[in-house]
Amino acid sequence: MSHDFEAMRLAMVESQLRTTAVDDPRVVRAMAAVPREQFVPEDKASLAYAEMLLPLGGGRRMNLPMATGRLLTELALTPEDHVLVVGSAGGYTAALCAELAKSVVALEEEDALAAHGAKALAGYPNVESARGPLAEGWAGRAPYDAIVVDGAIESLPAALVDQLADGGRLAAGMIEEGVTRLVYGRKQGDAFGTTAFVDAQSASLPGFERPAEFVF
Repeated sequence: MSHDFEAMRLAMVESQLRTTAVDDPRVVRAMAAVPREQFVPEDKASLAYAEMLLPLGGGRRMNLPMATGRLLTELALTPEDHVLVVGSAGGYTAALCAELAKSVVALEEEDALAAHGAKALAGYPNVESARGPLAEGWAGRAPYDAIVVDGAIESLPAALVDQLADGGRLAAGMIEEGVTRLVYGRKQGDAFGTTAFVDAQSASLPGFERPAEFVF
């Protein structure tokens, strides 16, 4: 069965992005152009533009288009930015960042996803694929002008904040009391804090569990 992926992609833009404040023209253009079906398992290609947390294997899921679009809109990437994508999975968000920024490091820790992502991103000369624990970031190519954590995490490791340049921005999904909120923050000197800007269902990423609290 053949699918009209271009029509599906444009429908995603109209129904899932324009209706949810994904309003940066550069982000919209990138999401209308990048073939999302190439960054998911072949047997899931027909679902690539569905409004769902798409199963990728290994217990991982792909973020909703709306969530990814809002994160990138908030970051306002420029053609001069050096970007780290944490939890790059099959490479879709890294491909979007490649359209928006100067250079991208796509970090993934799950072997099969990392291999698929590296293959799918082979046509993007400004993307470097990296494999390692997500929560540790990728210090070898730091500092970054922007970091996008393309999923939901319980805690934000200091390692990621440390890898931001002064003035660098970070966007992520943060899980608070069972609710995921997309957050944005900017590093100023040694100071960094985040502000939530929308509640949004997001795919959970491993390795960011909140430390257990001691009860006396």
